[in-house]
Amino acid sequence: MMLTGVVGNALAMLLVSRSYRAKGGRRKRSFLLCIGSLALTDMLGQLLTSPIVISVYLSGRPWAAMDPSGRLCDFFGFSMTVFGLCPLLIASAMAVERALAIRAPHWYASHMSPRATERGLLAIWAAGVALALLPLAGLGRYELQWPGTWCFISTAGGSAFAAAFAALGLLSLAVTGACNLATIEALVSRCRAKAGGAQPGSRWGRIATETLLQLLGIMCVLSACWSPLLVTMLRMAWEHRAGPCRGEWRRWELRRECHLSLTAVRLASLNQILDPWVYLLLRKILLRRFRQAASAVSKCSNAECGDRSITLSEEIRRTAA
Repeated sequence: MMLTGVVGNALAMLLVSRSYRAKGGRRKRSFLLCIGSLALTDMLGQLLTSPIVISVYLSGRPWAAMDPSGRLCDFFGFSMTVFGLCPLLIASAMAVERALAIRAPHWYASHMSPRATERGLLAIWAAGVALALLPLAGLGRYELQWPGTWCFISTAGGSAFAAAFAALGLLSLAVTGACNLATIEALVSRCRAKAGGAQPGSRWGRIATETLLQLLGIMCVLSACWSPLLVTMLRMAWEHRAGPCRGEWRRWELRRECHLSLTAVRLASLNQILDPWVYLLLRKILLRRFRQAASAVSKCSNAECGDRSITLSEEIRRTAA
Protein backbone atom coordinates (compact mmCIF):
# COMPACT_ATOMS: atom_id res chain seq x y z
CA MET A 1 0.00 0.00 0.00
CA MET A 2 2.86 2.38 0.78
CA LEU A 3 4.49 1.69 -2.60
CA THR A 4 1.16 2.18 -4.36
CA GLY A 5 0.79 5.57 -2.71
CA VAL A 6 4.36 6.65 -3.47
CA VAL A 7 4.06 5.60 -7.13
CA GLY A 8 0.68 7.29 -7.47
CA ASN A 9 1.89 10.55 -5.94
CA ALA A 10 5.06 10.51 -8.06
CA LEU A 11 3.01 9.99 -11.23
CA ALA A 12 0.60 12.75 -10.22
CA MET A 13 3.46 15.21 -9.69
CA LEU A 14 4.98 14.24 -13.05
CA LEU A 15 1.69 14.81 -14.89
CA VAL A 16 1.07 18.07 -13.05
CA SER A 17 4.54 19.28 -14.00
CA ARG A 18 3.90 18.50 -17.67
CA SER A 19 0.48 20.14 -17.62
CA TYR A 20 1.87 23.20 -15.83
CA ARG A 21 4.47 23.76 -18.55
CA ALA A 22 2.02 23.11 -21.38
CA LYS A 23 0.67 26.13 -23.24
CA GLY A 24 -2.94 25.13 -22.69
CA GLY A 25 -2.48 24.75 -18.94
CA ARG A 26 -2.07 28.44 -18.09
CA ARG A 27 -5.70 28.87 -17.04
CA LYS A 28 -5.35 26.08 -14.48
CA ARG A 29 -1.89 26.83 -13.10
CA SER A 30 -3.14 27.73 -9.63
CA PHE A 31 -5.24 24.57 -9.50
CA LEU A 32 -2.30 22.49 -10.79
CA LEU A 33 -0.05 23.97 -8.09
CA CYS A 34 -2.57 22.84 -5.47
CA ILE A 35 -2.78 19.34 -6.97
CA GLY A 36 1.01 19.04 -7.10
CA SER A 37 1.35 20.31 -3.52
CA LEU A 38 -1.27 17.82 -2.34
CA ALA A 39 0.61 14.95 -4.02
CA LEU A 40 3.95 16.11 -2.55
CA THR A 41 2.44 16.44 0.94
CA ASP A 42 0.86 12.99 0.77
CA MET A 43 4.08 11.37 -0.44
CA LEU A 44 6.20 13.00 2.27
CA GLY A 45 3.69 11.88 4.89
CA GLN A 46 3.94 8.30 3.67
CA LEU A 47 7.74 8.30 3.49
CA LEU A 48 8.08 9.69 7.03
CA THR A 49 5.52 7.50 8.82
CA SER A 50 4.94 4.20 7.00
CA PRO A 51 8.54 2.85 7.29
CA ILE A 52 8.45 3.41 11.05
CA VAL A 53 5.21 1.46 11.48
CA ILE A 54 6.47 -1.36 9.24
CA SER A 55 9.76 -1.53 11.18
CA VAL A 56 7.98 -1.78 14.52
CA TYR A 57 5.72 -4.55 13.20
CA LEU A 58 8.65 -6.51 11.77
CA SER A 59 10.80 -6.16 14.88
CA GLY A 60 8.20 -7.72 17.17
CA ARG A 61 9.54 -5.56 20.00
CA PRO A 62 7.53 -3.05 22.06
CA TRP A 63 7.84 0.60 21.06
CA ALA A 64 9.38 1.51 24.44
CA ALA A 65 12.29 -0.83 23.79
CA MET A 66 13.00 0.82 20.45
CA ASP A 67 12.33 4.39 21.60
CA PRO A 68 13.12 4.72 25.32
CA SER A 69 13.52 8.51 25.08
CA GLY A 70 10.12 9.01 23.39
CA ARG A 71 11.59 11.28 20.73
CA LEU A 72 10.62 8.97 17.88
CA CYS A 73 7.06 8.97 19.20
CA ASP A 74 7.04 12.77 19.22
CA PHE A 75 8.40 12.86 15.67
CA PHE A 76 5.78 10.35 14.51
CA GLY A 77 2.96 12.32 16.15
CA PHE A 78 4.32 15.55 14.66
CA SER A 79 4.40 13.98 11.18
CA MET A 80 0.89 12.58 11.54
CA THR A 81 -0.41 16.00 12.56
CA VAL A 82 1.34 18.00 9.82
CA PHE A 83 0.67 15.57 6.98
CA GLY A 84 -2.84 14.91 8.20
CA LEU A 85 -3.99 18.51 8.51
CA CYS A 86 -2.20 19.99 5.47
CA PRO A 87 -3.99 17.83 2.85
CA LEU A 88 -7.33 18.85 4.35
CA LEU A 89 -6.37 22.52 4.17
CA ILE A 90 -4.95 22.18 0.65
CA ALA A 91 -8.17 20.50 -0.52
CA SER A 92 -10.10 23.44 0.93
CA ALA A 93 -7.80 25.87 -0.89
CA MET A 94 -8.41 23.98 -4.14
CA ALA A 95 -12.17 24.17 -3.66
CA VAL A 96 -12.03 27.89 -2.86
CA GLU A 97 -9.77 28.54 -5.87
CA ARG A 98 -12.13 26.78 -8.27
CA ALA A 99 -15.19 28.47 -6.77
CA LEU A 100 -13.59 31.90 -7.29
CA ALA A 101 -12.48 30.99 -10.82
CA ILE A 102 -15.99 29.93 -11.82
CA ARG A 103 -18.20 32.30 -9.82
CA ALA A 104 -16.03 35.44 -9.86
CA PRO A 105 -13.89 35.16 -13.01
CA HIS A 106 -13.12 38.90 -13.30
CA TRP A 107 -11.93 39.18 -9.70
CA TYR A 108 -10.02 35.92 -10.10
CA ALA A 109 -8.24 37.10 -13.27
CA SER A 110 -7.12 40.35 -11.66
CA HIS A 111 -6.16 39.07 -8.19
CA MET A 112 -5.15 35.42 -8.47
CA SER A 113 -1.79 34.31 -9.85
CA PRO A 114 0.52 31.32 -9.42
CA ARG A 115 2.68 33.40 -7.09
CA ALA A 116 -0.31 34.17 -4.87
CA THR A 117 -1.16 30.46 -4.84
CA GLU A 118 2.41 29.61 -3.83
CA ARG A 119 2.19 32.06 -0.92
CA GLY A 120 -1.10 30.54 0.15
CA LEU A 121 0.34 27.00 0.07
CA LEU A 122 3.38 28.12 2.09
CA ALA A 123 1.01 29.64 4.64
CA ILE A 124 -0.90 26.34 4.87
CA TRP A 125 2.29 24.34 5.47
CA ALA A 126 3.48 26.91 8.02
CA ALA A 127 0.16 26.71 9.86
CA GLY A 128 0.32 22.90 9.91
CA VAL A 129 3.87 22.91 11.28
CA ALA A 130 3.01 25.58 13.88
CA LEU A 131 0.03 23.59 15.14
CA ALA A 132 2.07 20.37 15.29
CA LEU A 133 4.76 22.13 17.36
CA LEU A 134 2.30 23.20 20.08
CA PRO A 135 3.23 20.22 22.34
CA LEU A 136 6.74 21.70 22.60
CA ALA A 137 5.10 24.73 24.23
CA GLY A 138 3.23 22.50 26.67
CA LEU A 139 -0.10 22.67 24.81
CA GLY A 140 -1.05 19.03 24.30
CA ARG A 141 1.18 16.01 23.84
CA TYR A 142 1.79 13.01 21.65
CA GLU A 143 1.47 9.52 23.06
CA LEU A 144 1.71 5.89 21.97
CA GLN A 145 -1.53 4.54 20.55
CA TRP A 146 -2.95 1.01 20.47
CA PRO A 147 -1.71 -1.50 19.38
CA GLY A 148 1.65 0.11 20.16
CA THR A 149 2.96 0.73 16.62
CA TRP A 150 2.19 4.42 16.11
CA CYS A 151 1.87 7.72 17.99
CA PHE A 152 -0.62 10.54 17.71
CA ILE A 153 -2.30 13.34 19.65
CA SER A 154 -3.39 12.41 23.16
CA THR A 155 -7.10 12.91 23.92
CA ALA A 156 -6.71 12.37 27.67
CA GLY A 157 -8.17 15.02 29.96
CA GLY A 158 -10.16 16.78 27.28
CA SER A 159 -7.10 17.87 25.31
CA ALA A 160 -7.64 21.26 23.68
CA PHE A 161 -4.92 20.32 21.19
CA ALA A 162 -6.88 17.25 20.03
CA ALA A 163 -10.10 19.27 19.87
CA ALA A 164 -8.40 22.00 17.81
CA PHE A 165 -7.00 19.47 15.33
CA ALA A 166 -10.37 17.73 14.92
CA ALA A 167 -12.29 21.03 14.65
CA LEU A 168 -9.89 22.41 12.00
CA GLY A 169 -10.14 19.19 10.04
CA LEU A 170 -13.95 19.13 10.11
CA LEU A 171 -14.07 22.84 9.25
CA SER A 172 -11.84 22.17 6.23
CA LEU A 173 -14.18 19.41 5.07
CA ALA A 174 -17.19 21.73 5.49
CA VAL A 175 -15.52 24.54 3.51
CA THR A 176 -14.53 22.07 0.78
CA GLY A 177 -18.07 20.75 0.49
CA ALA A 178 -19.69 24.20 0.47
CA CYS A 179 -17.32 25.58 -2.19
CA ASN A 180 -17.69 22.50 -4.39
CA LEU A 181 -21.48 22.73 -4.22
CA ALA A 182 -21.28 26.42 -5.19
CA THR A 183 -18.96 25.50 -8.08
CA ILE A 184 -21.29 22.75 -9.27
CA GLU A 185 -24.24 25.14 -9.31
CA ALA A 186 -22.27 27.72 -11.30
CA LEU A 187 -20.91 25.15 -13.75
CA VAL A 188 -24.34 23.68 -14.43
CA SER A 189 -25.74 27.16 -15.11
CA ARG A 190 -22.90 28.13 -17.44
CA CYS A 191 -22.94 24.81 -19.29
CA ARG A 192 -26.66 25.25 -19.93
CA ALA A 193 -26.03 28.74 -21.23
CA LYS A 194 -23.26 27.47 -23.53
CA ALA A 195 -25.21 24.38 -24.66
CA GLY A 196 -26.01 25.93 -28.03
CA GLY A 197 -22.60 27.54 -28.46
CA ALA A 198 -19.75 26.74 -30.81
CA GLN A 199 -16.63 24.65 -30.26
CA PRO A 200 -15.01 26.94 -27.62
CA GLY A 201 -18.03 26.41 -25.42
CA SER A 202 -17.73 22.64 -25.83
CA ARG A 203 -14.03 22.77 -24.96
CA TRP A 204 -14.77 24.89 -21.91
CA GLY A 205 -17.37 22.35 -20.85
CA ARG A 206 -14.87 19.47 -21.07
CA ILE A 207 -12.27 21.37 -19.02
CA ALA A 208 -14.87 22.32 -16.42
CA THR A 209 -16.15 18.75 -16.21
CA GLU A 210 -12.66 17.33 -15.70
CA THR A 211 -11.83 19.84 -12.98
CA LEU A 212 -15.17 19.33 -11.26
CA LEU A 213 -14.85 15.55 -11.23
CA GLN A 214 -11.35 15.79 -9.77
CA LEU A 215 -12.59 18.12 -7.04
CA LEU A 216 -15.56 15.91 -6.22
CA GLY A 217 -13.40 12.80 -6.20
CA ILE A 218 -10.84 14.30 -3.81
CA MET A 219 -13.63 15.70 -1.61
CA CYS A 220 -15.36 12.31 -1.35
CA VAL A 221 -12.07 10.54 -0.56
CA LEU A 222 -11.16 13.13 2.10
CA SER A 223 -14.59 12.95 3.73
CA ALA A 224 -14.74 9.15 3.75
CA CYS A 225 -11.18 8.74 5.03
CA TRP A 226 -10.93 11.51 7.62
CA SER A 227 -14.45 12.02 9.02
CA PRO A 228 -14.45 8.88 11.25
CA LEU A 229 -11.14 9.78 12.93
CA LEU A 230 -11.94 13.50 13.34
CA VAL A 231 -15.37 12.82 14.82
CA THR A 232 -13.89 10.20 17.18
CA MET A 233 -11.18 12.61 18.36
CA LEU A 234 -13.65 15.43 18.91
CA ARG A 235 -15.99 13.14 20.86
CA MET A 236 -13.16 11.88 23.11
CA ALA A 237 -11.87 15.40 23.76
CA TRP A 238 -15.41 16.61 24.52
CA GLU A 239 -16.02 13.72 26.94
CA HIS A 240 -12.67 14.34 28.69
CA ARG A 241 -11.46 10.80 28.29
CA ALA A 242 -8.51 9.00 26.77
CA GLY A 243 -8.66 6.45 24.03
CA PRO A 244 -10.67 3.29 24.67
CA CYS A 245 -7.68 0.96 24.42
CA ARG A 246 -6.27 1.29 27.91
CA GLY A 247 -6.37 -0.92 30.93
CA GLU A 248 -8.70 -3.88 30.66
CA TRP A 249 -9.27 -3.48 26.96
CA ARG A 250 -9.61 -7.24 26.53
CA ARG A 251 -13.26 -6.97 27.51
CA TRP A 252 -15.33 -7.52 24.38
CA GLU A 253 -16.95 -4.06 24.38
CA LEU A 254 -13.67 -2.21 24.75
CA ARG A 255 -11.89 -4.45 22.29
CA ARG A 256 -14.57 -3.73 19.70
CA GLU A 257 -14.14 0.02 20.26
CA CYS A 258 -10.37 -0.39 19.96
CA HIS A 259 -10.76 -2.02 16.56
CA LEU A 260 -13.15 0.71 15.42
CA SER A 261 -10.65 3.39 16.43
CA LEU A 262 -7.85 1.57 14.63
CA THR A 263 -10.04 1.27 11.52
CA ALA A 264 -10.60 5.05 11.62
CA VAL A 265 -6.83 5.63 11.67
CA ARG A 266 -6.28 3.20 8.81
CA LEU A 267 -8.93 5.01 6.77
CA ALA A 268 -7.14 8.32 7.38
CA SER A 269 -3.85 6.75 6.25
CA LEU A 270 -5.57 5.39 3.14
CA ASN A 271 -6.30 8.97 2.06
CA GLN A 272 -2.63 9.54 1.15
CA ILE A 273 -2.81 6.55 -1.20
CA LEU A 274 -6.12 7.37 -2.87
CA ASP A 275 -5.67 11.12 -3.45
CA PRO A 276 -3.24 10.89 -6.39
CA TRP A 277 -5.16 8.08 -8.09
CA VAL A 278 -8.31 10.20 -8.04
CA TYR A 279 -6.43 12.82 -10.06
CA LEU A 280 -4.82 10.23 -12.35
CA LEU A 281 -8.04 8.33 -13.08
CA LEU A 282 -10.20 11.42 -13.61
CA ARG A 283 -8.06 13.04 -16.27
CA LYS A 284 -9.67 13.96 -19.57
CA ILE A 285 -7.90 11.18 -21.52
CA LEU A 286 -9.39 8.44 -19.36
CA LEU A 287 -12.73 10.23 -19.16
CA ARG A 288 -12.82 10.27 -22.96
CA ARG A 289 -12.11 6.54 -23.01
CA PHE A 290 -14.88 5.92 -20.51
CA ARG A 291 -17.30 7.87 -22.69
CA GLN A 292 -16.21 5.91 -25.75
CA ALA A 293 -16.65 2.61 -23.92
CA ALA A 294 -20.10 3.64 -22.67
CA SER A 295 -21.12 4.68 -26.18
CA ALA A 296 -19.83 1.40 -27.59
CA VAL A 297 -21.71 -0.63 -24.98
CA SER A 298 -24.86 1.33 -25.81
CA LYS A 299 -24.46 0.62 -29.53
CA CYS A 300 -23.66 -3.04 -28.95
CA SER A 301 -26.91 -3.40 -27.02
CA ASN A 302 -28.79 -2.91 -30.29
CA ALA A 303 -29.95 -5.91 -32.29
CA GLU A 304 -27.96 -4.72 -35.30
CA CYS A 305 -24.69 -4.89 -33.44
CA GLY A 306 -25.51 -8.32 -32.11
CA ASP A 307 -26.33 -9.62 -35.61
CA ARG A 308 -23.02 -8.39 -37.00
CA SER A 309 -21.04 -9.98 -34.11
CA ILE A 310 -18.91 -6.89 -33.69
CA THR A 311 -16.62 -7.07 -30.67
CA LEU A 312 -16.66 -4.39 -28.02
CA SER A 313 -13.07 -3.37 -28.73
CA GLU A 314 -13.87 -2.84 -32.42
CA GLU A 315 -16.91 -0.74 -31.49
CA ILE A 316 -14.81 1.39 -29.13
CA ARG A 317 -12.30 2.03 -31.91
CA ARG A 318 -15.12 3.04 -34.24
CA THR A 319 -16.59 5.34 -31.58
CA ALA A 320 -13.19 6.98 -31.03
CA ALA A 321 -12.78 7.49 -34.76
